[in-house]
Parts: sequence; C-alpha cells; structure tokens
Amino acid sequence: MRYRRRSGHSVKSVNKEKETEKEKTSARKPASSSDVLSADLKSNLDHIRKTLGSSTDIMIREISLDEEEGRNVAVLYTDGLADQNTITDSIMKTLARMVNSSREAGQEDIPSFEGSQILAEVSLQNKEIQNFSQFKTLFHSLLSGDTIFLVDGIENGIALGTRGWKDRGVTETSAENVVRGPREAFSESLRTNTAMIRRKIKDPHLWLETRQIGRVTQTDVGMMYISGIANEKIVQEVRERLDRIDVDGILESGYIEEAIQDKTLTPFPTIYNTERPDVIAAELLEGKIVILVDGTPFVLVTPALFVSFMHAAEDYYQRADISSFLRMLRYLSIFISLLGPSLYIAVSTFHQEMLPTQLLFGLAAQREQIPFPAFVEAVLMEVTFEILREAGVRLPKNIGSAISIVGTLVIGQAAVEAGIISAAMVIVVAITAISSFVLPAFNMSIAFRMLRFPLMALAGSFGLFGIFIGVTALVLHLCSLRSFGVPYMSPFAPLIPDGQKDAVLRLPHWMMLNRPRLISKDNVTRRKSTPPQKSRE
Repeated sequence: MRYRRRSGHSVKSVNKEKETEKEKTSARKPASSSDVLSADLKSNLDHIRKTLGSSTDIMIREISLDEEEGRNVAVLYTDGLADQNTITDSIMKTLARMVNSSREAGQEDIPSFEGSQILAEVSLQNKEIQNFSQFKTLFHSLLSGDTIFLVDGIENGIALGTRGWKDRGVTETSAENVVRGPREAFSESLRTNTAMIRRKIKDPHLWLETRQIGRVTQTDVGMMYISGIANEKIVQEVRERLDRIDVDGILESGYIEEAIQDKTLTPFPTIYNTERPDVIAAELLEGKIVILVDGTPFVLVTPALFVSFMHAAEDYYQRADISSFLRMLRYLSIFISLLGPSLYIAVSTFHQEMLPTQLLFGLAAQREQIPFPAFVEAVLMEVTFEILREAGVRLPKNIGSAISIVGTLVIGQAAVEAGIISAAMVIVVAITAISSFVLPAFNMSIAFRMLRFPLMALAGSFGLFGIFIGVTALVLHLCSLRSFGVPYMSPFAPLIPDGQKDAVLRLPHWMMLNRPRLISKDNVTRRKSTPPQKSRE
C-alpha cells in the first residue's frame, strides 16, 4: 500500500499540517498516575513497563513510521498467550508494508501519517477489535492474549483478538460416562465452551453476559440463558450475586459456587455442575441459567433441584421404560447407601425378633468371637473403606484401582479371619459402598456418605426409633432448602402433578409438554402433543 500525495494539497499545506502536528506534540501531557492513556507513546510505555515490572514475557516492539516527525507505533503482546502467526501475518506485515511504501515514495511525496489512518489500516486485518482509553482495559486485554496497538499522538489504543494459547481441546468426558449419547466434554477455554453450547442451541435469544471476577486473577466468567424462557427475576438474582463477589482470585467454578449458593450449612449441593454440553443445553431449554468460568471444564447450573442430581444424560436417550427403571434403581441405591449400615446395626442390636430364626442364629454365631458391638464394627469398616477409596482417587491411574480393590479384599478377609469384623458386616458395607457409586452426581454421593455416620450413631443408640428421627429431620431439612428462591424438593414438595412426568419416572417425550413451572413462568410450553403414529395395516 503506497501513500501518495493527496490531490489538491501542495507541499506548503503539507508543511503546515506538520507544524500543526508538532504544536500538538509539544502540548502533549505525560501519562499521569490515573488510569487514562496519554497521547505521548513513550510515557504510556514507561507506565506499562513500570506496572508490569519489565516482565520478560511481555513483548513490546516499537516501530518508526515517520523518521522526520518521529511518529512511532508500539505493538504489545504476551508471549505464550498470543498467537504468533496471527501477529506476524496480520499486524507486522501491515506495518512493514506501510514503512516500505513510505520509503519508496520519497520525502516530498509523503504526507504526515495520521494516527486514525494507522489504526484503521491495522484494524482491517483483524476480526476482534476493541477500542480503549484506560490502562485497566489495556492490561486485562494484554494479559488475556490480545495484542495491543498504540500510536504516538493518539490518546487511545486498540486491542486485537490474537488469543492463541494451547488448551486441552474437546475430549471425551471422564466423570459422566454414558453408554448412548454424545462423548464430547467441555474444556478449560471459555470461548470453546460457549461455542459448544451454541452448536446445540442456535436460537438468537441465547444470550451471554461476560464479566471479570477477581481483583488479581481477573477471571472471565460468563452467564448464559435463553431470553423469554428463563425467569427474569432469577436472572437478575444471579447477576446481582455475581456482581457482589469481591475476592482476589477465582481459579475454578467451585469458588463461584460457594460465593453465590443460597445456604452453606447443608451437605447437599444447591448448585448443579456438569462437564457435558448436552446436559447444559437441556438445562437451558428448561429455563435455567448456566455459569461458565474460564479455566475449568465444569459449568454451573442454577437453580438446582434435588431431582436434577438423580437424573443422568442417558435417561433422555434411552426409551422411557428403560430410563424409568434405571431411575427407580438409583432411588433404591440412595436408601441402601444411606440406611444400609444403620438398619443392620438397629436390627442386630435392638430388634433381633425381626430376623428369621436361622439367620439370627447364624449372625449370633458369627458375632460370638467379635469383641466390638455392631456400631463400632460398622464405623471401623466404613472409615477403612473411605480411606481406601480416597487413596484410590489420589494414586496414579495405573495403580489406583488395583490398590483399592486389593486393599479392600485383603483387609476385609484378614479382619474376618482375625475375629475383628463379622462376615455379615463386610457384606453390608460392600453393598453400601457399591450403591453410592450408582448416583450420577459425585457431590450428591458425598453428601449421603457423610450423613451415613450420624444415622449409624442414632441406630446404635436408639435402634429403629433413632433412624426414624434422623430420616424425619433429614426430610425436613431438604424441604427447607431453596436454590435461588426455587424449592429444592420440587416437584415433590410442593407437590406439582405435572412435574411428576420427569421426576422418579421418565414418561415419553411426547407426554412432557411443559417446562418446570417454578423455574420458567413466562414460557412454560415445551412442545405440542404429538403421540406416536400407529402403523397402517
């Protein structure tokens, strides 16, 4: 691109423009301690170097476009976060072309470079452009992987989208496996995650709001919802809770979860999280709001209901009868994992008359040499199994599963042979542990594992009466919970008949006509009733 003399402009007019520009240059003010950029490029660069401590990964390149006037431009980017190919192809080549054209044109033919022309020329080569006039925006864009472009004599700059750090990419989910359904999972890149959601929902009313949270980390946090389906009151509540977060750093979505949840004195999670894009798309279609955090593949869903933690993504890909059977199996597993050891302790200690005679004699024979009561047996075995399970998670993958399996078999068999634990207790603890793995949500499984111990204490102290008191208190606690104003146990409490179509049972898709009424109040119709077609004879 050659810069020729403009038609109708003489050399005198060009010189006059230069003198005017020199007068403006002499009147420039250096960058103050405020957050506003100055027209003096050198002063801006000094402030940037001082603020960043002359960090070696911050690349600052100054290029002279007009030696006579001393017109310089500066290109700034963070090595490792910005895409080097994009910087070289679109920015540096554009500047090199401008310098070469000025040298080939000759001194008499060169008009003074205007900052607006330079900014416009560079901006045309990029798709993502942001104008700014404050250092706060400059530092956030620079440390996010964008390339900063500053021109001497201009009191603002532009941030060019050149983010190109290496990420994990789209891989298969490791925490929520399914037999049938999509295999893709979210990654640690916020923009990749939003793109995966928009691939599944191409509605223009799918809105995204992005904000930076964390005084030091300045982590990008996005809030997505479908306008017209999501409840505006809940959207506003989520927005206000995010804005109230005042912390120095956000490293994972768990930071956000603890900061915005309704009630902290409960073992039950009131915010749902998942790493599956298909689950997030389904939750958005129900009128819920999702929160994405840059740097983690786990996306938060609000509001969250108890039934949400009992549903798996595969429930909606299988036939309705198969999904309903699997859901009933999960609810049965809840009672086993929560009440299995407690019921054994209560019956074997206080209510032996409930057992058949032969079974009672067998248990009595086993416990004849056991020096501990049933409650102590159960606590020893449960604590041992929890230690082995946690060790299996922390150990390397190649030996983690082997250690947990071998440790459980060896310790259990050795304890029975040594007369410390009865064989029946080993069976009860094993069935309880296996049942806890059936729950799709890991954080809900942890809640039931924690509550198992106080129920065992109540059973060892008061028998079945203690279990009844404990379960009653647990149900009352669950009914008192709310997630962003929505009752946690809906559609059970309060009882919503229409919501029972997708609670314990999963009816066919053509029968689930409405969205959850307590979440989406404006647009509750999901689909029209279209029963399956009958085959023609």
